[in-house]
Amino acid sequence: MPETVSRGSSSTDTFTTAASRPHRFRGRIGVGLAGGFYPAPHRYQLYLSEACPYSGRVAVVLDLLGLKDALTTTVLKLPAETPAAFASLRGAYEATWHHYDGPLTAPALCDRWSGRVVSNHTPDILRDLAGLLADGACESALDRLDRQLACHSYVLGDELGTADRDLWVTLTHLDHFDAAGTLAPYRHIEEYVRRLGDHPDLSADER
Repeated sequence: MPETVSRGSSSTDTFTTAASRPHRFRGRIGVGLAGGFYPAPHRYQLYLSEACPYSGRVAVVLDLLGLKDALTTTVLKLPAETPAAFASLRGAYEATWHHYDGPLTAPALCDRWSGRVVSNHTPDILRDLAGLLADGACESALDRLDRQLACHSYVLGDELGTADRDLWVTLTHLDHFDAAGTLAPYRHIEEYVRRLGDHPDLSADER
């Protein structure tokens, strides 16, 4: 579940039910390309909440894969501290669903070309980062990651952690973007992906 960061469009928070307004958007980049969401540098904007652990997980994957420059990232703090960011995010929700009055949630991946929300579902966002990875945005980061995995079993040490789970989700979805060969030059990353694929602690949802 994404973290709810704001509800309603007035100064008083209001609650709405899923029956009256949807608040989970699950568009995909590169899945059903006829829908218009295809990988392109700088096309997408990612909203992250400063206090949200799910946003933190996405931020770690962005850093590990060197994707910070491949899309615009906006960090939401308190509404009073980042009013322009909240107004921009609300505009994206309203462009996606007419008269949207549900909660604003983050992480939220938005399409800057259409002004709409692509997804606010964290697992889908992690998978779709593979499209930007396949676009060749992060060769230096992959070099660094490959060297790191030559010395350590996992990205943040010698034990499986959340960052490994999230990174594995992104790396294993490269084939959806016709870019299965992206990792071919990186022997240690390929071994890491295969090893985690056999790890009994990865849940069915992550697979």
